[in-house]
Amino acid sequence: MTPGRARGFTLIEALLALAIFGMIAVLAYRATSALSDGEARLSAEAQRWRTLEALFTRFESDIRQAVPRGVRVGAGGEPAWVATASGRQSALVFTRAGAEFSVEPAAAGQRIGYRLRDGAIELAYWPQLDHAASAQPVVYPLVADVAAFELEYLARDGNWRRNWPLLGEDDLPRAVRLTLTLADGARIDRWFTLR
Repeated sequence: MTPGRARGFTLIEALLALAIFGMIAVLAYRATSALSDGEARLSAEAQRWRTLEALFTRFESDIRQAVPRGVRVGAGGEPAWVATASGRQSALVFTRAGAEFSVEPAAAGQRIGYRLRDGAIELAYWPQLDHAASAQPVVYPLVADVAAFELEYLARDGNWRRNWPLLGEDDLPRAVRLTLTLADGARIDRWFTLR
């Protein structure tokens, strides 16, 4: 090496440094991407559980306000609590305390129902407590991606029933057991007492 001449990087050293920086950049990108994906998954999961908790809170509030008042439907009538089950699908319609949606004064109360349709749990409100047989409820979807919605009802003899009324039970069950099976296979059981 001659005196006075500065030593620089060779082409191979420069290319090696660029390759190392490139690898570091790819690793940093992958780590950032993994963190972003993880955050998005956690956010979606948290939202799913908030939605489910809102369903359980609403369901509990509604059934705790259930009243033993049957309704007139056209020329006939329905019991205060009507629950049917077919396979792993249940439907429930009942009378609960609260103001009616109609303007005319009437006995306080609402006819509401819960059911599973097309993978979503729906809440149905009938326009009036006593209504025509052709009256259609206003339906609101509450939770999507549900594979099964099962309800069971505790009778005064201590046995659980899937349909209500079945054998001369009281107007209202003593408790309700709700089992949800989500589309991803997760199963959630909740129990609610009425009285």
